[in-house]
Amino acid sequence: MAFWAGGSPSIVDYFPSEDFYRCGYCKNESGSRSNGMWAHSMTVQDYQDLIDRGWRRSGKYVYKPVMNQTCCPQYTIRCRPLQFQPSKSHKKVLKKMLKFLAKGEVPKGSCEDEPMDSTMDDAVAGDFALINKLDIQCDLKTLSDDVKESLESEGKNSKKEEPHELLQSQDFVGEKLGSGEPSHSVKVHTVPKPGKGADLSKPPCRKAKEIRKERKRLKLMQQNPAGELEGFQAQGHPPSLFPPKAKSNQPKSLEDLIFESLPENASHKLEVRVVRSSPPSSQFKATLLESYQVYKRYQMVIHKNPPDTPTESQFTRFLCSSPLEAETPPNGPDCGYGSFHQQYWLDGKIIAVGVIDILPNCVSSVYLYYDPDYSFLSLGVYSALREIAFTRQLHKKTSQLSYYYMGFYIHSCPKMKYKGQYRPSDLLCPETYVWVPIEQCLPSLENSKYCRFNQDPEAVDEDRSTEPDRLQVFHKRAIMPYGVYKKQQKDPSEEAAVLQYASLVGQKCSERMLLFRN
Repeated sequence: MAFWAGGSPSIVDYFPSEDFYRCGYCKNESGSRSNGMWAHSMTVQDYQDLIDRGWRRSGKYVYKPVMNQTCCPQYTIRCRPLQFQPSKSHKKVLKKMLKFLAKGEVPKGSCEDEPMDSTMDDAVAGDFALINKLDIQCDLKTLSDDVKESLESEGKNSKKEEPHELLQSQDFVGEKLGSGEPSHSVKVHTVPKPGKGADLSKPPCRKAKEIRKERKRLKLMQQNPAGELEGFQAQGHPPSLFPPKAKSNQPKSLEDLIFESLPENASHKLEVRVVRSSPPSSQFKATLLESYQVYKRYQMVIHKNPPDTPTESQFTRFLCSSPLEAETPPNGPDCGYGSFHQQYWLDGKIIAVGVIDILPNCVSSVYLYYDPDYSFLSLGVYSALREIAFTRQLHKKTSQLSYYYMGFYIHSCPKMKYKGQYRPSDLLCPETYVWVPIEQCLPSLENSKYCRFNQDPEAVDEDRSTEPDRLQVFHKRAIMPYGVYKKQQKDPSEEAAVLQYASLVGQKCSERMLLFRN
């Protein structure tokens, strides 16, 4: 069990699907079906591997739709941010935000429907009774203590992270995503150390003379596309000042569009802060009540919930509690891995919150809620574009972190098809768990709700459970392989449930995670 050195293992309770229930998308009273597990704790690598097999979390409940039986198959979708180019509609949203920040302009007429409405992507989202019941049944502290004792009894010396290493990731964390404009910057509480050179979080200084030269060059290029460099260089400017000709024809990057300069007398100031939600940082705790009030208004106005729901405890359970263990490896992002809230502060108050998980290979979007008074800013789309830009920024230090997971794509639900507009993107094959470009999947989805996207008929799930006896079980305060555990069991339904669990999580996770058996 050397893979647990340095941290706690994932501990899960598995709950096989026993019945169909109401679908949150098509409203079929008995059309939805999924298997789930309550995660007492979970490493970020295990969760990365699980979402790459079609799992998704809601609070500490992790679930996987039964794809070939559920009424609205939910396909995991990921965007490739490194190749992402904003569409015309995306640019329109970004320009609308810039106009609002710069001049206070509010779009006239009725606002378009929010294309990225944050409907909770799971059928259990409204089933507070189920989550409450599981939360009471599963005592995390007791289990963690039991696991610790078990590991110690086997002579495993787990290296504990020093508290101060984690404190850094509990401040306002994030990355500067471009121009450094204070009106729409990302809050960072780190400063360059003395002697380390320029502050890379700020834009390089440019002299007014250089800016005038650049403007003149661009003007000449428009007037004389064939000979602009020759004409400008004749005035005595060295060739090194000029980028390649093709540069001027390249479209603006996402960062250019987000961080376009604002006037000094801008009407509004937008700030984006990334705060760790689990374990909760001091900044997260200080803003929890304000964040909850935004969520409550969002639910009342957008989703027509009564004023007494959700309660603060329900809000915390779904959008603040997370099973993910905070990890801060030296080669990871500065903020570390785990669960965070990306808060959008306008003129000193929270107007939107994006709930995200930062994992070894991706930023995973969990949920978004916003102040309905600012619906005209299309905050669903805007936040998605900011999260894509954030992923690109994290990638600069952590090269393997290069994807943006958007949850589930549901082709049969018109309200959930918007996720396919963020290109290039891929859908996960529900049988072989390989990623397939969405363009190749759409024709099949037009003909059938459920599809196997992998066109190779011989292909199989490469991480399928082949040695279930190696699965790790936590039973009576002891860790043991399933091969040992099953000899103590006589209930035939027990074996069926364990084997189903093994097939759904795959061989790698089944050997790393601890399956709790009562």
